[in-house]
Order: sequence, then structure tokens, then C-alpha cells
Amino acid sequence: MENSRPDEYQVGGEHYLSKSVQPWEAMESWMTEDQFKGFMLGNVIKYVARFQDKGGRNDLQKAKHYLDKCLDLW
Repeated sequence: MENSRPDEYQVGGEHYLSKSVQPWEAMESWMTEDQFKGFMLGNVIKYVARFQDKGGRNDLQKAKHYLDKCLDLW
């Protein structure tokens, strides 16, 4: 995954990979650019804030995944 683009993999399962349109692709097309960027940053914050209480390392990997997407957007 290290060399993969964020759109090419999923963290924490495969439940979105079977979808012909990925949820964040739909959101990106329906939201304004600022709304979508805010959503991505909000998810980074969410996963970092809760990792010690809920998902541990997996939540940090999810935060990194969203952060990688943010890097693509900026």
C-alpha cells in the first residue's frame, strides 16, 4: 500500500472495493471542493482522536489513508 494511491486501496476491510463508484468519489462529485476537503480533514481528526479508545493502530492507518487523500487534493 505504501506506493499505492489512496483511491486504489481500503483500510479496515474490503466492503467498499466491490462498489462501482467509491463513496468518496460520489462525495467529491456532489460536494463543493471546500466541503470535500473539509470532510477528508475531518476524518483524519476523527481517527486520530479516537485511536486509543477504539480502533488502535487500525484507526491510525485509516487516518493516514485520509491524510494521503488530502495530500492528493492539495
